Amino acid sequence: MFGVKYFCHGRLCGAITAKYVKKVITSVIKNPMTNGPEPTTTINDILAQLEIIIADSVRTESRMGYFAALYYKVTAGVKDGITKGQFENGPRMAQFDVVFAKRYLDALNAWKNNEPLSASWRAAFEAVNSRSLLVLQHLLLGINAHINLDLGIAAVAVSGGRLDTVQKDFVAINTIISSLTYQVLNDIDRVSPLLSLLGLHADNQTSILIQFSIDNARDGAWCFAEELVTKQGAAYEACIAQRDQTIKKLAADLAHPKGIMRFTIWLIHLFEWKNVAKVIKVLHEVVKRKIVVLE
Repeated sequence: MFGVKYFCHGRLCGAITAKYVKKVITSVIKNPMTNGPEPTTTINDILAQLEIIIADSVRTESRMGYFAALYYKVTAGVKDGITKGQFENGPRMAQFDVVFAKRYLDALNAWKNNEPLSASWRAAFEAVNSRSLLVLQHLLLGINAHINLDLGIAAVAVSGGRLDTVQKDFVAINTIISSLTYQVLNDIDRVSPLLSLLGLHADNQTSILIQFSIDNARDGAWCFAEELVTKQGAAYEACIAQRDQTIKKLAADLAHPKGIMRFTIWLIHLFEWKNVAKVIKVLHEVVKRKIVVLE
């Protein structure tokens, strides 16, 4: 749909990430007083952190693993694209991807350590304790915070004040997120067999879930970046805070739809898998069937 292709080499993908996971775990064991995650400077570091989050989520049956499994797929897709020379500037794209991903990882670490974090991510993380939300809703809450808030901030940070230099990278990352998200949503029919019922209410008035468009989110994120790049100091922080509150409200709409949509979600949820660990494994298995991560 978006011109992004992925291939099936699950064993290679798993073997490579396992090496980096072992590296991170060894570092934590050697430094038991460390509260934060291993310093994250490369895409391999990001993949290792995501593998740990996914494994821990399976062990604890935490819905935190839903978005992590999707984001593993996105990150592996970016790395695969860099390896194949699909981007205008591979090293710059790698830097962009790491800065972008760290926004999510840092927010998750702050959440786990009861430290301040954005309202957008707080809304997504608080929702993981809800048994009534669909797998789809959990994914969209993570995407909402990451694209609508984090992406614009990352673009400004990487651009060095020249936003036009990263616009192609910005669009490329969104293309990968869009393509892989829609693939995952199609794949989760296995765990949510009535998910297609959401299509019954795809008009602009009743369906906040269908209204949520990644393409529209991308455009909004770019407009936010264009505004943010002109700010400095207190004005910069105020611009982010204002945006954060706006995205928090969208998160509330995603998590708590009204009217007939609310009933539809309740009906879909009745037939959705309730075993969190099994859902995460399905999402992550889909990832490894479709993506190759090269060293």
